Formats: sequence, structure tokens, C-alpha cells
Amino acid sequence: MNAPLRNSAGRSAFRLILRAASCAVLIVPVAKALAANDDGVANASVPNIYLDLRTIYAQVPAGSLAFGFGHPTLFNTQTLAASGSAVFPAGLPAAKSLNMDFPLTVDVTDSVSLYAGVSGSSTNFGSTGFSSFQVTSWNIGFQADLYQQNGGTFPTVTLQSTITQSIPNGPLGTTSFNNILEFDYALDSDETRGFLGGVQYTRTDAGSALGRINPNTIAYVGGYYQWPNDWKFTGRVGVQSFEGAQLMNVASIQPFAQPIVRFDLDRMDDNDNRLFGLTAEIMWVPKPAYQLTFRTPLYAVKN
Repeated sequence: MNAPLRNSAGRSAFRLILRAASCAVLIVPVAKALAANDDGVANASVPNIYLDLRTIYAQVPAGSLAFGFGHPTLFNTQTLAASGSAVFPAGLPAAKSLNMDFPLTVDVTDSVSLYAGVSGSSTNFGSTGFSSFQVTSWNIGFQADLYQQNGGTFPTVTLQSTITQSIPNGPLGTTSFNNILEFDYALDSDETRGFLGGVQYTRTDAGSALGRINPNTIAYVGGYYQWPNDWKFTGRVGVQSFEGAQLMNVASIQPFAQPIVRFDLDRMDDNDNRLFGLTAEIMWVPKPAYQLTFRTPLYAVKN
């Protein structure tokens, strides 16, 4: 049976979630008022504002850390490091995790988005059972098109940069810096089909008591196709190169370079706003790790 939220960390996590949800609720009536002119017609100059809610289930084999596409999933290394040397003397156990991300996102223009929010998780190491749900990190970042193809011959170039910091961020905490540079070459003027290529670089700074986590790099290629009914499929395949880690006296994780694949199925509207999405990801670390993501944005304003 899972332990109830009785400690101060659990209460603080619950309060943070309530505050994030309350902010989203308060934004809705204000944003709707701003999004309409005197005649009640939508104002296209007002940006999209939404809570980009993501629910993530992940499973990682023993002796591994999982990074993958997007910001890293480290399964609350503070909890592991604090108890791991006593409970898991043989090293990192197999892990399962249920995570929720709550980034409040503003599409400032068609080419620039800003976001900030918190993430929470419940983890299961080995046979210990799932922990109580706690807020474990906050993140802030942006995504911007540095160049847009617009029917030309040079692909669209997009940069996404995210800072993620664990909560609390003491000697057992981590701060990660995740940067993605992606090239998108559209094959038609409506940009409903095309090719992708890019690189992701993640650097994680670990607290003094936690140990050392070296950088992780992914190079990938892929493509996408959007049907006339606004369903969109995107596939990426690449190689992930992790330079290893040392977590206290719990585990030494060796460097590796292994395949990684990701598949996205999204339902879009006529203006290319995502209505919901499903992402499946397999990463070899070096044994297979799995991640399934449900993406359900909650719009305050949608143009």
C-alpha cells in the first residue's frame, strides 16, 4: 500500500500543483476576454496560452539512467541516492515511473514559444512499490525558429532550450541543461510532409553529495506526414551517446552509444494546434528502456 502524503515535502508538492492549476484557471477568463474584440470575434494577435499537460509512464532496466528525447527522466535521483547504498547494495535497480509535467506555455508568435512549470513523479524501484506522488522539479525554456523555409530550399531551423532543476535542490539535487537543434525540410507548401534531422545535447550538473553525471548526446533523422483529416505522424531514429555517471557509492554507469527511436501520433486542428498526442519511445541504455507519453494541452486561448 502506498504511503499517504504526510510529510512536509508531500504537502509542499501538493500545494505547488494546486497553485499551478489555480493559475491556469485564473488565466482562462482573462485570456478569453483579451482574445476577442468588441464584436466578440477572435483576435489573432493574442498568443496561444495553454497548460501543456503531459502524463508519462517510463520503465528503465537495472543499472541505467534514462535520458532520451526531451528533458531527462532521472527517476528522482535524490530518493535513490539517499537510500540506495543501504537498500540497493548491488547498484541501481530496475525502475518504473509515472510522471506528470505541467508547463504553462505561451506561443508568442508562430515561431516563438515560452514555457515554465513543474513536474511530479511517483517511482517504483525494484519491488519497493510506487512512492507517493511528489513534485520533483521545475523547468523553464523556449522554442524558436531561427530560420523558416517558407517554400524555399533551405530547411526550417528550430532551437529548443530547457533548464530543469530538482526540488529541493540540495547536495543530492540535479540541474540539467537540454538543447535541441532541429532541421525541418518540408516537401510541400502546406508543410504536411517532410524530413527531419537534428541533434540534442544534455548536460546535467549533480549536487556535491550525489556524484557525477556526464553529458548525453543524440543525433537523429526522421520524417512526418499529416493527413487531410489533421492526424499527424512523426518518426525519429538515431543514436544516443551517454558518457557515463557515478552516483555516490550506489552505481557506476558505463558510457554507451546505442540506438533510440521515437514515434508521435498527434491530432491537430485546422490551424495546426495540437489537440492531443501520443508518443512512444524506445531507448537502449544499453538494454531497452520504454517511455509512453500522453499529451493533452488545456487551452486558455487557442487561435
